[in-house]
Amino acid sequence: MTHFQKLLKISTTGKSFYNITSKIAAIVDESGVKTGLCTLFLRHTSASLVIQENADPDVLVDLANFMAKLVPESGKYIHDAEGPDDMPAHIRTALTHTSEHIPINNGHLVLGTWQGIYIWEHRQRNHTRELVVHISA
Repeated sequence: MTHFQKLLKISTTGKSFYNITSKIAAIVDESGVKTGLCTLFLRHTSASLVIQENADPDVLVDLANFMAKLVPESGKYIHDAEGPDDMPAHIRTALTHTSEHIPINNGHLVLGTWQGIYIWEHRQRNHTRELVVHISA
């Protein structure tokens, strides 16, 4: 079995979606793997990985608005060591994912036509997020 692994550092500038599809596709290309599996693992508890609509940005706005209503920052949380967005960020991550698996075929990620890979930053301030990209064949 062949394995290829790379650590990506992604700078975020606050709460938003960061499209990383092209960065992941470039790593798949670099790996030389034609048929296999790309595993992504985000090494954080206050940001998520999502595969979502990449054509209409309104989808991402609606997702962010829904999550803000579902997990408000104005909640009465016990854990607030890093500010009022700290615990809500942990809850949002628990409701989403910190890992994804995407098949590779013909040297390309097998994503749907309108799918993109995003880091969903749940915190207000800037962060450097670490993403482990592991490719196996």
